[in-house]
Amino acid sequence: MTHASYYTALLLLLSSMHWLGSSLASNPLQLSATADEVPAIINSDPPITYLSQRPVLQPKESTPPEFLYTLKNPQGKVCVRASLGVEYVVRENNKNYYFNVNPSFTRVTGFCGGQKSVFSLEFDGGHLEFTFIKEGDLSYVSSVKGLLRPVPHCKNCQNKTYVGVVSNDKLFKAKNGLSFQCKSQTTLILASFLRVKLVPMQIQAFGLANGAFGKEVECWEDYNKRMIPIILGAVAAAVCLIAILTYVLVRERRNQGYEQL
Repeated sequence: MTHASYYTALLLLLSSMHWLGSSLASNPLQLSATADEVPAIINSDPPITYLSQRPVLQPKESTPPEFLYTLKNPQGKVCVRASLGVEYVVRENNKNYYFNVNPSFTRVTGFCGGQKSVFSLEFDGGHLEFTFIKEGDLSYVSSVKGLLRPVPHCKNCQNKTYVGVVSNDKLFKAKNGLSFQCKSQTTLILASFLRVKLVPMQIQAFGLANGAFGKEVECWEDYNKRMIPIILGAVAAAVCLIAILTYVLVRERRNQGYEQL
């Protein structure tokens, strides 16, 4: 091989290596997951814009924001619908502390079944879970579980997790296809140190036609608030009527006593 041929071959080899290096640099090896491998959160309503911080307990009570939450089955149909505001009440050192659930940082999880459905409101630092049971033509909530893991309310306080449950009861009963509604405050005592207030509330887990609430079943608190003024008004009207009749009878009897024989 002549010197000219040797240098030409060497030049071609260097050019080929340079081209291969440039190609690899402009097209690096892809190791990221594909879109199908990224897990997705389903039945999330409303969508979470970003993760919130742990709950911060407040010394004063305020009205919790109301929101409409829905849980859908795999076919995309609404199987649980709940409109409510949620407030946690923590009892610590003979004092009450409060936390209102923010719908913007809350997602709905659970599952839908023919006889049983679980509906849970999940947020960073806690959750509230309802178990719905269908029994014959009646549906109700058999248990409510709550968990709250707040930021310590003082510098020297320890981290605590408050857990409680109400079970073995038939709460918020309604016939299938109807919704349970309570505009008055509903308080659930989950533990001696943990309570949950729901205000106002309308829930339904079975027989949702087109995903909408059925006819409302009124709670006793609302019924009493509505009926007591009516009953008191009726009693007051009856007392006034009796007083008027008594006055008329007494007057007529007195007039008859002065008649001449």
